[in-house]
Amino acid sequence: MDLTLTERRSIEGVNSASWNALDHAPSPFLEWGFLRALELSGSVGVAAGWDPHYLLVHGAQGGSPDQRGLLGAVAAYVKDHSYGEYIFDFHWARASTRAGIPYYPKLVIAAPATPATGRRILLHPDLDEAGRDAVAQRLIAGVRELADERDCGSIHWLFVTPDERERLVAADFAARSSYQFHWHNRGYEDFDGFLAELTSRKRKQIRKERRRARAAIDGVRFVPGPELDATQRAALDRFYRRTTNLYGGRQYLRPGFFEALLELAPERVRFLEATRASDLIAGALFFETEHGLYGRYWGCDEEIEFLHFEAAYYAGVERCIERGLPLFEAGAQGEHKLLRGFLPAACHSAHWLRHPGLDRGVREFLREEAVAVAHHIDQLEGYGPYRSEGLGRSPSRETD
Repeated sequence: MDLTLTERRSIEGVNSASWNALDHAPSPFLEWGFLRALELSGSVGVAAGWDPHYLLVHGAQGGSPDQRGLLGAVAAYVKDHSYGEYIFDFHWARASTRAGIPYYPKLVIAAPATPATGRRILLHPDLDEAGRDAVAQRLIAGVRELADERDCGSIHWLFVTPDERERLVAADFAARSSYQFHWHNRGYEDFDGFLAELTSRKRKQIRKERRRARAAIDGVRFVPGPELDATQRAALDRFYRRTTNLYGGRQYLRPGFFEALLELAPERVRFLEATRASDLIAGALFFETEHGLYGRYWGCDEEIEFLHFEAAYYAGVERCIERGLPLFEAGAQGEHKLLRGFLPAACHSAHWLRHPGLDRGVREFLREEAVAVAHHIDQLEGYGPYRSEGLGRSPSRETD
């Protein structure tokens, strides 16, 4: 298959329709509008330590590269730090530094500041199996070439899909496993149907939390992105910054990101607002596709007991049931999600380090870590809230 690989330093230089026509699976976080909003706001760029490089593969049937069909792409970032990745390698960097081996710059293939699984090797859905393999191999080789050109000491593919993990392992990357807590729709007719699958104690706890949260406000509702007014738009940014400040987080999303996102990809955005006496007092940002719901940023102007659980979890579960969405990812971390119906789900990444000795050490660590992670996931599943046999295992574990 005759292929041409090119590079763009900004997603602005890539046709948005062609980029979005590639297979992104359920995730919206590598779609053109999201990536461009990151660029326009300065959330990515050289100054942010996320220097973008978009690798594009076109078919070579005459004409300039931009006139040929886009068959595949990768969004890669040269980085001089390890923040905003959520697959942590700080201890690798420290070990490298102690050994006198430069660790940065490194090359990261990920959705910046977004711990959500999605396709990282974007392929055209009309490609046959041989075509998919050829384009994917050209992109993987292009990533290695970019790492050589920029003298990167390592390559990190983060939150890849299980099939991408296998492809990358075959290309001599070392696999790594971690986990999050995801909610899966098992065909529930309504929220009460979901609660019926839980143990009596957990069912009562959730009903109590919802009742108390709802009693303190007038109501909650999902507002589609195109319908957000100036007050709601401002609240998105305010809530994000207040929450990161309160809990010592880093504000990876710079001012202007949410405005740019709502201009470029409003159809993906859902804002869950909580109001009292017509005042907007709390909310959460969600991204929605036909295959999943993704909760990202919660915040409030006033602390209300259990409102976080209602806005960030229960309302999202209810929406998935109402709309028949199969998956709800509510962000990274949080073992408190387990008791609220979210089960541990394996997350995958793949890594390569240039220095042979450091690479060998990391691979040995990853083999040991994989055993510990699998054991911990099994333990967590044993504490799940579901009462029916077989419901204590995440579907993602069963199909990996």
